[in-house]
This record gives sequence, C-alpha cells and structure tokens, in this order.
Amino acid sequence: MAVKTNKVNPLLSRTMAALTPVLATLAALGVFALILMALGANPIEAYGALVEGAVGSPNAIADTLVKATPLLLIGLGICIAFRGGVTNIGGEGQLVVGAIAATLLGLKFPETPGYVIIPLALLLGFLAGAVWGGIPGILKAYFNVNEILSTIMMNQIAVQGMNFLLRGPMIDPVQLQAASRIPQTARLARAFDLPRLVPTRLHLGVLLAVIAAVLVFIFLWRTTIGYRIRAVGLNADAAKYAGINVKRYMVLSLLLSGAFGGLAGAVQVYGVTHRMFTDGSAAGFTGSAGFNGIVAALFGQLHPIGTIPAAILFGALLVGANKLQRVVQVPSALVTALNGLVVVFVVSSEIWRRHQAKQNQNVEIEESSTPEKEVTGIV
Repeated sequence: MAVKTNKVNPLLSRTMAALTPVLATLAALGVFALILMALGANPIEAYGALVEGAVGSPNAIADTLVKATPLLLIGLGICIAFRGGVTNIGGEGQLVVGAIAATLLGLKFPETPGYVIIPLALLLGFLAGAVWGGIPGILKAYFNVNEILSTIMMNQIAVQGMNFLLRGPMIDPVQLQAASRIPQTARLARAFDLPRLVPTRLHLGVLLAVIAAVLVFIFLWRTTIGYRIRAVGLNADAAKYAGINVKRYMVLSLLLSGAFGGLAGAVQVYGVTHRMFTDGSAAGFTGSAGFNGIVAALFGQLHPIGTIPAAILFGALLVGANKLQRVVQVPSALVTALNGLVVVFVVSSEIWRRHQAKQNQNVEIEESSTPEKEVTGIV
C-alpha cells in the first residue's frame, strides 16, 4: 500500500530548536573538560568550582544576575537587528556612548535629586545609543554600506572618544593632581546609585532588563511596526512589494538595537561602576558585553524571552570562571577559551539547525507541489 512520507512534527521541530543550544553548550563543556585533563586538572572539581562561584551563595547569584544584565540588554538589541535583516556588531561602542552620555548628565547636575537624574540618565543613554546605532543604519539603507564593517568602525570611534574624554575633559579633578593620572571620571553622587538589594550588588537594572525583554517581545510580535520589521528581515523584496518602506525599517532596526546598547551602558554606570574608566580598550569598561550579548541572543534563538536565560547562563560562566581559575589554577586565557568554545559550538549548531530546517522545508514544498505522486512503501 502506498503511504506518504512522514513530515517533520512541528512540536518536535520546536523542541529540537530549543535543545540545540543546550546540547551545543554541553558539547563545549565536554571539550573543555578534555583540555583541563590535558593540563592535569580535575574537570569535576573545576566545574564544581564554576557552579559554586556562579550560584553557590546569595552574593554569587546576585553577581551572576548583575553580570547578565548588560548581556541581556545588548542581546535584546541584537534580536531586533537580526529580525530586521541587519547585523549589529557595534554593541561595544553603543554601550560606551550610552555610558558617556549618562555619566555627563550625572556629573553636570550633582545636586539634583536622584529620582530626577536616574530616569533622565537612562533615557539619555537610550537615545545616545540610538543615534550611534542609527548612523550605520542610514549608511546601510541609503548608501548600501555594509553594516558589519560600519558598526565595527563605530566601536573604535566610540572607544577613542572615551579615551580622549577620560584623559582630558571628563577626568576626575583629583587625578589631575595625582602623578598616576588614572583615566577615569569622578564618582557620581551616591544619590544617583540605582536601588539595590543590600548587602548584595543586585540592583534595579536587573528588573528593568527583564521588563525590557517582555516589552521587546510585545513590540516585535504584537505591534504593526514590529511585524513590518520582521517582514523586512524575512524577505525585503516581498516587504517592499507589499508597500513597506524597507529602508525606513532597516534604519529603525539598527536604531533600536543601538538604543538598548546605550541603555546597557547607562545601567552599568548607575548600577555597578558609578563612574567611567578606561584602560585604552572598550573591554576595560564593558567587559566585552557588547560581543557576549550577541552570543546570548544567538543562544536564545534571537527571541527576546529566550535571551533572558541565555544571558543568565553566560553571566554565570563569566562569574563562575573566576573561582574556577582560583581553585584549579588554570591560566586566565583558558577561562576565555571556555567562553570561546561555547560561542563556536552554539553558532555552529545554529547554522546546522537552520540548514536542516531549510532542507525539511524544501522537501515539504516538493511534496505539496506534486500531490498526485506519493512515495511508495510496503506495509
């Protein structure tokens, strides 16, 4: 008897999509365990230290959530950009620009009440990041400039601007009299600190980031503008044929993506560092959150809600890695290698998953286009 070929179960497909990054992370941890063994370290002891350092105490959990906050905010911006069909590699620069704008406000009005300055600083950081992200968007939409190159170049402009400001116009007046002249700003007024859960470092920015994730989900999947952004990302030609202004929504995607990077910078200053400082590179201040946020977004399947646990996972890896290094005495570069392995495996698995999904889709299209032909099988 002739039977039709079994189609891929949608529930199974969604389950595999959700499990793919998890399995990829486990594979990366397995490879890292082999590296630890080659160095004479005990992988079980190492991973025990990693877990304890990340979630072994209330303070550790708080540190993990604090570290995850900028990753989540950057990741939300990456979700918007990718859904709009553009790539944003400029999270580092957007975070720096947002932090500079928010810091300048706090330094300019040190006597203003905190309940006035804090919302204004977060808004200013959001807008500064939007401007920094919108510039590559305009270059992409109207001059066909590759947004990957332009956002990376904007990172460098932001970093050099930060270095100039923190060594000159924005430097702490105390450092002007010191021999070391540390490139940093004065500490912001304590009234400007984001409320936190004493005695931990857990601050209000964590809650704001989670709320932002929910709002981004609603924006992308429950509003007309969000629908148009996703339509442009899925097929720009079809969107244009349907009457959508593709260039406008391309710019909007990068503008909003940059805005969340700028918000991450403002939250980082007012919630964690309370001042800006630099070692000459972006990572000295950002902790590479602009790049790690991209990985968190990919791990979360480029979905705002999925990016929440992904950001927490990478926050845990970053926090727990410090204790792993102390306990098993591995080089600090090896801790960076762990994050790199997770990135490689997650991105590779995502490419493989999309390739498989495309193949399955092609098979279904072929079957539906020839309904009279059935694949025969003996039952």
